[in-house]
Amino acid sequence: MTSKPNAPRLAPPTNVVSIFDHRAELRFPAIAQTEAYWEALRGTRLMPDRADVNPRGIENLLEYAFIGERIAPGLVRLRLAGMHMSDLMGMEVRGMPLSSFIVPHERQQMAEAIDQMFDSPACVTLTLRAETGVGRDSLDAKIILLPLKSDFGDVSRVLGAFVTNGKIGRAPRRFNILETDVRPLLKDPTGSTADAILSSRPAPQPTEDTPVISADEFQSKSSKKPNLQVLTFDS
Repeated sequence: MTSKPNAPRLAPPTNVVSIFDHRAELRFPAIAQTEAYWEALRGTRLMPDRADVNPRGIENLLEYAFIGERIAPGLVRLRLAGMHMSDLMGMEVRGMPLSSFIVPHERQQMAEAIDQMFDSPACVTLTLRAETGVGRDSLDAKIILLPLKSDFGDVSRVLGAFVTNGKIGRAPRRFNILETDVRPLLKDPTGSTADAILSSRPAPQPTEDTPVISADEFQSKSSKKPNLQVLTFDS
């Protein structure tokens, strides 16, 4: 069976990686594992739905994982966040913008990466390095941003992971962006936009944005402090 010549195609994940990518996987294994989980949820679709994300599938990654919501162009608010992110900031991070972890003069670059992730849509990986100082040794990090559709059918949620390599030291830690890797999900020789393709698909009926995990459910999974914290909103 042949495909239609003008049909946009999903860009499949490549099996060819450079030695630098392999070294990064060894230093930041949770990044690759989070992407593999997202790919498994995605299947043949453009991206998974937020409701597809189940903490049982990433129990060993909960410390680093987060779910974010797009609240404005270039701005993601953390709805759920692993304890590692709170350790980096030295405080509760639920409700904070993801860009809080980035040094102020590079937040515009972060905003552009976030917009590309939602609008293309695309998978985005950021390579970071923390500012150093008294009590703050060298600390490398990676963030992966993987788009999700909300219960309303729009691309406004993100599954991510924030992993560091080194001692956290004195919080808060803020990071410079060394590299941004953007991988579009669509392979489209006709130039059709992702928005047009998404808008041509019937949107699901709006439903309540179900939490990824309840506090009671998570507490039953761990006898220690929770790795994933739940944030609920009144509206």
